[in-house]
Amino acid sequence: MSIPQPLLEQAIQINIQQALAEDIADGDITALLTPENEQANASILTREPMVLAGQPWVNALIQRFDANVQINWLKNEGDVVHANEVFLQLSGSARSLLTVERAALNFIQTLSAVATKTAEYVKQLEGLNTRLLDTRKTLPGLRIAQKYAVAIGGGKNHRLGLFDAFLIKENHIMAAGGIQQAIAQARQIAPNKPVEVEVETWDELNQALEAGADIVMLDNFSQQQMIDAVKHVTGRCKLEASGNITIDNLREVATTGVDYISMGVLTKDVKAIDLSMRFQAE
Repeated sequence: MSIPQPLLEQAIQINIQQALAEDIADGDITALLTPENEQANASILTREPMVLAGQPWVNALIQRFDANVQINWLKNEGDVVHANEVFLQLSGSARSLLTVERAALNFIQTLSAVATKTAEYVKQLEGLNTRLLDTRKTLPGLRIAQKYAVAIGGGKNHRLGLFDAFLIKENHIMAAGGIQQAIAQARQIAPNKPVEVEVETWDELNQALEAGADIVMLDNFSQQQMIDAVKHVTGRCKLEASGNITIDNLREVATTGVDYISMGVLTKDVKAIDLSMRFQAE
């Protein structure tokens, strides 16, 4: 599942508007210490290795605040950037560069962190057919941005929210009266939306298969149970593994033959990349 372009563009505009509003409010008083007509160049570098992500947010933010600032990316989106390497150069009004610095770096440090972690996890799946998925465990307000960064890092997006696919869990099953009833209702509500069911037992797996689920999430199944489930399903639906999966056992889980592994850690447990902007007045 990929992010539709209109939704991506909408998210970018909302994110940058909020970033500028919370940081500047009614004016950057510190930037006023710099002469109004002073021009400057700035170089942005990373203090640690990273996979670069966030260019559309930075471009839009600077364009919104001061379209006269020149942006020169030395690396492409998704490129590996080495420690202490400059990846972005800016030139224009010194006041503008100082004002947008933190908001721009916040987007890069967060989204590059997601892309970097995703790439690290995806590397564990080299040579296997299993694909790594994100979840809805994202930072408030940055759902689309973080899922974008997961894709930049080589992962795949699970559903974007509660609107584009069904994920039927225990409480939904209880409310609907059973797995078969829940899937049948889902097909009536939105016939063209994917239907996934989370199961915890072999019996629930069979019920989901019989009811025609598109994807079955195996919640906390053992290694052998997942191997048996892959053989049992034989292509009748896709299988997703979830629960108690870490980078240490990720490849082991993937060798069972499941189609997908979903991990919330890609977006909810990220440590921002250490970035720095070096400023040189003309």
